[in-house]
Amino acid sequence: MPKFRVSIEYDGGNYVGWQKQNNGPSIQESLEHALESFSGMKTEVIGAGRTDSGVHALSMTAHFELESDQFSLETIKKAMNYHLGKQPITVLEVMPIDQNFHARFSAINRKYLYRILNRATPPALDIGRVWFVPRRLNEIDMQKAAAVLIGKHDFTSFRAKHCQALSPEKTIRDITVNRIDDEIQIFAEAKSFLHHQVRNIVGTLKLVGEGRWTEQDVIRILKAKDRSIAGPTAPAAGLYFAGADYDDNY
Repeated sequence: MPKFRVSIEYDGGNYVGWQKQNNGPSIQESLEHALESFSGMKTEVIGAGRTDSGVHALSMTAHFELESDQFSLETIKKAMNYHLGKQPITVLEVMPIDQNFHARFSAINRKYLYRILNRATPPALDIGRVWFVPRRLNEIDMQKAAAVLIGKHDFTSFRAKHCQALSPEKTIRDITVNRIDDEIQIFAEAKSFLHHQVRNIVGTLKLVGEGRWTEQDVIRILKAKDRSIAGPTAPAAGLYFAGADYDDNY
């Protein structure tokens, strides 16, 4: 069957996450319903990441197969967006892809963005899309602390209690902390992440930015391999799946 690779953006605020669940609407379910509505075919849409409830995506890569090759790429894109209706989900691109491609398992790098609105006044336009922190944060100290997390480490201190990963070891390829006017943006890159890893790191870096912890405290927390001594889990609203990278074959 023809296989297609798609790029999708979405606001995850009113969804239980990417993956289909019994306790509410999911991004995956909405996309599959849109495909079935126009093609008459049931098919599974598999994403590069399984974003949690409330997490957004700037560019989620996914793939699916259709039993027919009668539809043009433009038809598939327009039809999916039409049947998604007013949902905050948009198919940005559709392209044919090799049968060996797998949106999740073929990914060699994943990127996340976390947005902190750091000003005295709350958001009006970005409600549900940023973490509002009114206390002034020192982004330079946050960057220094973030740098100690780059590389291969046991990230037990930044791992959700119910994380199902077989190992707490992950390799973070890069973390950057930048301020753009009133917004602090934290970018993280790795082949894969533990459950809540980025949000737990952000919660810790926020305490560094407030001056309550230092770079040395982050080193201590990392070495302790104890979730209870790290910072809180940052809200889902500020987290975005920013993209997945694949090798040149795809």
